[in-house]
Amino acid sequence: MNFWEMITGSDMTKELKIFESRAKKLPPDYQEAWEKIKANLWPHSDFTGRNLMPILDGVLGLLEETAADGQSVQEVLGDDIKGFCSALAGEEGAKTFRDKWREQLNNNIAKKLGK
Repeated sequence: MNFWEMITGSDMTKELKIFESRAKKLPPDYQEAWEKIKANLWPHSDFTGRNLMPILDGVLGLLEETAADGQSVQEVLGDDIKGFCSALAGEEGAKTFRDKWREQLNNNIAKKLGK
């Protein structure tokens, strides 16, 4: 990855397109689970989202392997996809970048108000 790709994020765009082409080969119920997983993982990303790329790659690999073995999505992920994603991204209740920014903003406002 060169500097320009890192700054513009084009390397991530390429990687996400590859993930999507792999996901299209999955059965429909796995594709639906993949969409839910992506939606639930993005709030756990850092500012760029690069920290999620290895996680997304690993989850997609898991889905591909289990689909090839003939297992159902329920057997693999269970009923709680949001909990599955929280476990992947880190401990339940871990702070996201939004939480960190909110805390920093509140601290700055408290300092300005003299509290």
